[in-house]
Amino acid sequence: MNALQPSRSPLQPIPKRRVVPRPKRHLRQRSYKVLALETTAKIGVNVLISAVAISALVKLLPFHQSQQEKLREIRTEVKLMEERVSKLQAEFSRNFNPSQAKAIMQEQSHRLAPNQHPIVLIKQETAEIKQAESSN
Repeated sequence: MNALQPSRSPLQPIPKRRVVPRPKRHLRQRSYKVLALETTAKIGVNVLISAVAISALVKLLPFHQSQQEKLREIRTEVKLMEERVSKLQAEFSRNFNPSQAKAIMQEQSHRLAPNQHPIVLIKQETAEIKQAESSN
């Protein structure tokens, strides 16, 4: 039971490697130049995209205005047609109303029912002239 255990050597610290300092100045200057070049390229690309977008908007603005004018004209025509349609619908319902049939026939044929007499209105001056002529 008492087995022999391997002997352990006392713990020795691991030797640390010595870090050799690198020349950081050169790397920093180089990274700043790369960063400046990258930022300049990004700004240039963004300016170019903005210029293209603005020129496209300038070209589309007159087209948009002409389309709005056409839309206004069409809306005006639609209003006129809606008024005309409602008028025609009212006339249609009146024409096919059985209770209005006699009145419509009289309007269109200028004939009167047998129990009606035409009334003709004359101006006062013409009536006086006719009386003067008949008295002579």
